[in-house]
Amino acid sequence: MPDSAQPATSAQPSDVAAVLDGLDEQQQAAVAAPRGPVCVLAGAGTGKTRTITRRIAHLVEHGHTSPGQVLAVTFTSRAAGEMRTRLRGLGIGGVQARTFHAAALRQLRYFWPQVVGDTPWELLDRKFSLVGQAASRVGAKTSTENVRDLAGEIEWAKATLIAPEDYPAAAVRARRDPPGSAEQVSAVYAGYEALKARSGQLDFDDLLLHTAAALEEHSAVAEEFRDRYRCFVVDEYQDVTPLQQRVLDAWLGERDDLTVVGDANQTIYSFTGATPRYLLDFSRRFPEATVVRLERDYRSTPQVVSLANRVIGAAKGRVAGSRLQLIGQRPNGVEPHFSEHDDESAEATAVAARIKKLIEAGTPAAEIAVLYRINAQSEVHEQALTELGIPYQVRGGDRFFERPEVRQAVQVLRKAEQNGVGQAGGGGEAGDDPVDLIALVRALLEPVGLTAQAPSGGNARDRWESLLALVQVAEELVAHEPRAGLARLISELASRAESRHPPVVQGVTLSSLHAAKGLEWDAVFLVGLVEGTLPIQHALGEGGAAEEAAVEEERRLLYVGVTRAREVLCLSWALSRNPGGRKSRRRSRFLQGLVPADSPAARTPSRPEQGSRSNRKRAVCRVCNAVLTGTLSVKLGRCEDCPSDLDDELLEALKDWRRERSAELKVPAYVVFTDATLTAIAEQQPTTDAALVAIPGIGAAKLERFGAEVLGLVKADRSTSDA
Repeated sequence: MPDSAQPATSAQPSDVAAVLDGLDEQQQAAVAAPRGPVCVLAGAGTGKTRTITRRIAHLVEHGHTSPGQVLAVTFTSRAAGEMRTRLRGLGIGGVQARTFHAAALRQLRYFWPQVVGDTPWELLDRKFSLVGQAASRVGAKTSTENVRDLAGEIEWAKATLIAPEDYPAAAVRARRDPPGSAEQVSAVYAGYEALKARSGQLDFDDLLLHTAAALEEHSAVAEEFRDRYRCFVVDEYQDVTPLQQRVLDAWLGERDDLTVVGDANQTIYSFTGATPRYLLDFSRRFPEATVVRLERDYRSTPQVVSLANRVIGAAKGRVAGSRLQLIGQRPNGVEPHFSEHDDESAEATAVAARIKKLIEAGTPAAEIAVLYRINAQSEVHEQALTELGIPYQVRGGDRFFERPEVRQAVQVLRKAEQNGVGQAGGGGEAGDDPVDLIALVRALLEPVGLTAQAPSGGNARDRWESLLALVQVAEELVAHEPRAGLARLISELASRAESRHPPVVQGVTLSSLHAAKGLEWDAVFLVGLVEGTLPIQHALGEGGAAEEAAVEEERRLLYVGVTRAREVLCLSWALSRNPGGRKSRRRSRFLQGLVPADSPAARTPSRPEQGSRSNRKRAVCRVCNAVLTGTLSVKLGRCEDCPSDLDDELLEALKDWRRERSAELKVPAYVVFTDATLTAIAEQQPTTDAALVAIPGIGAAKLERFGAEVLGLVKADRSTSDA
């Protein structure tokens, strides 16, 4: 999308002075800076693309360079195209505006014969297959998510100039959370490189590596390149990786005709190897550099700008180059709106209702966005928008029911239902307890990735969140239809999937915060702002400096989200996942001090006092008396990290009994009782009907069918122990 509105300009390319027309003092200073190293610290909405292109035009029209000698690089093809369009509008044609990889590909194809000869190579568009082969050869998991996560680790290693043999030590230093042992990832990385070399292929990172090597090791190549390109411009400089910086250094050689533009407050891709240190250290590397700060925000209303400043102003460890204070230039608008909701469905319904009012008042649907931290959060908002007939499009990912993991999970549920699982007498249909449907869905989805504990990050975490969202649908269904079974759930999922075919244009945008970077809308809804989601849970567990760095990156994500809004900004959160659920969530720490005192959303309920009625209803750990939150903890009756008093012999006896009963009934073992339920029985050793049904997952139907046998096994085990 183009830069936000600024004062109109009547610049004509033939008039050198006109290049400065319509620019504010800060922008003019950046455009007219002397030839040489220039660092532009550009806050959100401050017109950096306008400034970059005007600077290039200024250098050309003052004779410092010709258009064909300029190489401008940015991080997306869209941004590069926008830059070329702006330059053509200024009468400047012939400038090479490309992404790092596109520029490297063009250069490598030209220089390859001089460097390697006639040895052929081809570009590897997708590394998935080769990474999968390498993983299989070393015994690593080859599930789709694991291979994707392995590919991501390889990309991070190459972006940070780490060789396969150095990966284990580097992963420890960087506090990476690899998909498997660091040694195994190293082996997969090495195997992938060997397979790629054997087939004569280069991946996108190799384009950068080989381009840098060609310039570093072949003086004739470097001389020809540097004679061709004399002036360099780098956009989004806070997002460069060590590998990209190596390429830039090779391009420059001993020269300093370089302009960089960036904002350290918008560094949100550290997990890929990006680092703002090159931006922040620019004036150390080039002591004579001109440094200009762009702080006048032409995108957002002063109310939105004020909130953005407060969000980022609370960041810890900010260095001088990141202390930009945005100054709103637009007329006053409405104050940001904060709202708290009982559950996610209520939050999504309220958001959809406000969106409908905005559209009815004249805001185009395409100028409205709903932004969230993880893609799995889109499902409930897709549903709410669909129910009100509001068109939408999902950016940066498939619609929820089109995601591969969701389609696979629904297939698993359908196959189970076709095989008789979840029918009357089989767990989860009429006559059985409502909780059985939820337990059944969890059990069915466990083999495809719904583990008891969430993975810490990567594609496996995204998959887990999507599967958990399907469980949430089951929980919502049971809340309204206590006797609903698997067939009813499948029907509900099919109905939701079939109803969601909105136009892909002119609709409300649903997007993750990462995918929203660089975009802007008239109205933005930031949803799901709770602890564990923003900041994301896996950013909270490292401790020390690593945890602080991870949390601060999450804060920058919120800052990016806030600065996407031009006029209307709404921030919301829900106290529970499901309708009727325990309201144990807390709004994000980043909202501390931001919610107005007179807002209803400021009155977050405090935790119930010890001994209160609501606290007595909560499940508490039988070991430490803490309130239990996780499903597995509630089922076991204790915190997962509290000591277990498991009777191993009883557990084995229960598993043997379950195996026989499942074979007799011709149903999967988990339909009789899940592993977690058997573990809870073996720990708590109930001897009465009341004690048995107190274990979550065992209701009247299970008690009537299996209760006597289970209690008999417990009593027999006790008798043996006493003897």
